[in-house]
Amino acid sequence: MVVFFESMKKNGRTTATFDPELFLKETGIGRTVVDLKKNTVIFAQGDQADAVYYIQKGTVKLTVVSPRGKEATLSLMPAGNFIGEQCVAAGERTRTITATAIVRTSALRIEKSEMIRVLHQEHAFADVFVSFLLARNARIQEDLVDQLFNSSEKRLARVLLLLAHFGKDKPEAVVPKISQEVLAEMIGTTRSRVNFFMNRFRKLGFIEYNGGLHVHSSLLNVILHE
Repeated sequence: MVVFFESMKKNGRTTATFDPELFLKETGIGRTVVDLKKNTVIFAQGDQADAVYYIQKGTVKLTVVSPRGKEATLSLMPAGNFIGEQCVAAGERTRTITATAIVRTSALRIEKSEMIRVLHQEHAFADVFVSFLLARNARIQEDLVDQLFNSSEKRLARVLLLLAHFGKDKPEAVVPKISQEVLAEMIGTTRSRVNFFMNRFRKLGFIEYNGGLHVHSSLLNVILHE
């Protein structure tokens, strides 16, 4: 999306309106679209934090590596999300996580200076970005509660429903060929346990494999059932 300025004549004066959606679609000053093949690293832990990315198409995996070399998957970010926003929101100078495209992905790279400028000058865009940060913060809190109090089966069901955008007008198929290893890392269990639960969900008709993994709303019963 790009910045869109619509000129309007009012009382002999020209005004401009800012369209955040168009801003995030196209290239412009300080903004470039990057097309990424599967498994391409967008930025790595320890890199300079000099830009924010907006995912236009595809899915990005966020991971972190401990000092002992153990890698953990934090989340999968579908289209419509920002990544690397900590360089603006938290003053991050170096990346604390790694972002990798797990399918063919397009993202708008917004230089840090341009991101800060637009946030200061365009209230409409600032509202969009703040809403994203608040939603991300709520998701982190929900993830923490999920890890502390729910079983691994419920955690897996919740992740699948989130990946399928459950609650939106048009639920979508989960990312094709998402590995059970990644799902296991996300919910804090083993691949064998994920495999067991996935087979169980399929037998119960909660999910199906048909050119990709499809999640049905009936999977919500796993979370609601005590």
